[in-house]
Amino acid sequence: MSVEAVVFDCDGVLIDNISSWWAIHEHFGTRNEQMLERFLNQEITEEEFVNHDIKEWKKVQPIIHKDDIMRCYSGVKLMQGAREVVEELQARGIFVAIVSSGVDLLIGTIANMLKVDDWAANGFEWDENNHLLKGLPTRVYSHNKGLMVEKLIRIKKLNPQNVVSIGDSSTDLSMKVGESGFIGFNPARERATHAFKNAGVPIIENKDLREIWPILFPNETI
Repeated sequence: MSVEAVVFDCDGVLIDNISSWWAIHEHFGTRNEQMLERFLNQEITEEEFVNHDIKEWKKVQPIIHKDDIMRCYSGVKLMQGAREVVEELQARGIFVAIVSSGVDLLIGTIANMLKVDDWAANGFEWDENNHLLKGLPTRVYSHNKGLMVEKLIRIKKLNPQNVVSIGDSSTDLSMKVGESGFIGFNPARERATHAFKNAGVPIIENKDLREIWPILFPNETI
């Protein structure tokens, strides 16, 4: 395989966290496990899920400033090996992208920090004073992230066989389009482990992104 592009999920892959959405819940002391399960089972839409979250946060703090959301991410760290992997991929002329259904305030910060070539994520609508109004229309559909991968392949005129996506959740498998590759990294839940095994994709359990390297480039390490 000649790798032309690598597409990363962000939460739990490029950064060592559970979810950029969950970080906000932790900040406000709210919970969303029941709605998350319904969402993963595709019983509710992305927009319904996001706006339910916002409603719960506003019960705790009716007026939420953009800075309040940014403070939720103050302790977020890069995944071990993330910077080295991205830098080495780009040094080889490989296109590096992030496709995340996480919060754009955090994902954009990570994208700029790692200097990736392109990125997409979801987010919020703010008023003129940067107070939270509601969720933006969905850009990245969790259950169909492959739409963004297909768009990348089309725009960059890539061979799908030379594109590899990397994710930690069962929904990330939707990034595997056509004959493209996929690596299951740091499975977020038992649901993800089962999905990765059923799909027959390589699985990396350890939180060190450098372990994807021998899969991308056999007999090499970083």
